[in-house]
Amino acid sequence: MSKIIFNEYQRRQIEANPNVVSVTDRTIQYTAEFKLKAVQSNLQGKGPSEIFKEADFDIEIIGVSKVQSAVNRWKKIYETHGENGFKEERRGKGGTGRPRNEDLSADKKLAKAEARIQLLEAELALPKKARRNGKAGEEVLTAKEKYQAINETIRLYQLKNLTRYLCEVAKVSPSGYYKWIQNMEKHALREESDYQDYLLLKTVYDRAKGKVGYRGFYMALTDILDQPMNHKKILRLMRKFNLYAKIRRKNPYRHLEQATEAHHSIPNQLKREFKQDEPGKVFLTDITYLQYRGGKTAYLSCVKDVATREIVAYVLSSTLKMLIVYQTLEQLNNHLDGNLHPEAMIHSDQGFHYTHPEFQHRVKELGLKQSMSRRGNCLDNAPMESFFGHMKDEIDYYEAASFTELNTLIMEYMNHYNNTRKQWTLKKMTPATYRSHLIAA
Repeated sequence: MSKIIFNEYQRRQIEANPNVVSVTDRTIQYTAEFKLKAVQSNLQGKGPSEIFKEADFDIEIIGVSKVQSAVNRWKKIYETHGENGFKEERRGKGGTGRPRNEDLSADKKLAKAEARIQLLEAELALPKKARRNGKAGEEVLTAKEKYQAINETIRLYQLKNLTRYLCEVAKVSPSGYYKWIQNMEKHALREESDYQDYLLLKTVYDRAKGKVGYRGFYMALTDILDQPMNHKKILRLMRKFNLYAKIRRKNPYRHLEQATEAHHSIPNQLKREFKQDEPGKVFLTDITYLQYRGGKTAYLSCVKDVATREIVAYVLSSTLKMLIVYQTLEQLNNHLDGNLHPEAMIHSDQGFHYTHPEFQHRVKELGLKQSMSRRGNCLDNAPMESFFGHMKDEIDYYEAASFTELNTLIMEYMNHYNNTRKQWTLKKMTPATYRSHLIAA
């Protein structure tokens, strides 16, 4: 059996051809005249595809292999039975074709119609598409599924003038069935439109290696399309075609060192007030680890501006010595360039580095207030944790062959994150653009 399955829109296109008798989801029945003409044209040197194209068939819909096999099958019938092979019933005699109704008696026609109706009733009772009505547990079909079953039965068995009776058997209204038939072409066109939009989303999805959600799709499509695609439509297409964003797995927090008595924590001054509209007022900082090829580990220290979400300072190190946070503070100082907000604050967790007396002394020298998350509460520094999670999703840091290569990857990503990566909650701007927007406002 052919692997090609025709949708309703394609069936209607094929049925519109005068050389076609009927179409199902997998098969096409052609007229005897067309079969004979196709064989004669083939014997004169024309190829199967050329013959079908001249008859106004769409080869892309039917398939080249189906066209070739049909012509080859008709040639065998012609060689064995001549022209009469296409005009009489050949089923069971090495030929093709359906039995002609005029050869059947009235009793046989009635028996055949009853058998087809029984088949329809059996299809309606199948549990594979059934729904529970919630009362007696009886399995029922929706009206659309009944319409589909009626349509398939009429097509499969070439029934005529039995539509109203089949609707009575299925307990649906004929008017509802005919309305469903009228809307089938619209549904088929929508399916085709959805598929074309899916192909567009798939290119973005593959480029991002599956690490993109509906917001990322929306922002990427604004650069491609003249009119952006509605985010609700993107969500619907993602569910329909199984385009799920690859979600990172949460890594447990590791205590790398125990704080000594000289270390002391600072109260939580920020209190999760992450919605800021003044650049340079609140900074977040943290350290994450990156394991790359060969089982080696590097450590990344970052400072993030809460208002703009820019990464304003970062240092990659092969060790967890205090130098990593000292260098991060130096970069932050260079970024501020003397333009210090009067209420500037830096917030971190209660890690070893941030409770160290020397680190706290250097923070005061910069003129910054210090704030710390409550013990064991990562949500108090959620935007920083979120950034690390997205960064690890979007770069293949574990493929880096050396520390130098990893450092290059980090540098490229930081530039991309600050200057070209749009964010939904920043009015669909990049962090750098949003900073300019806030300053202008």
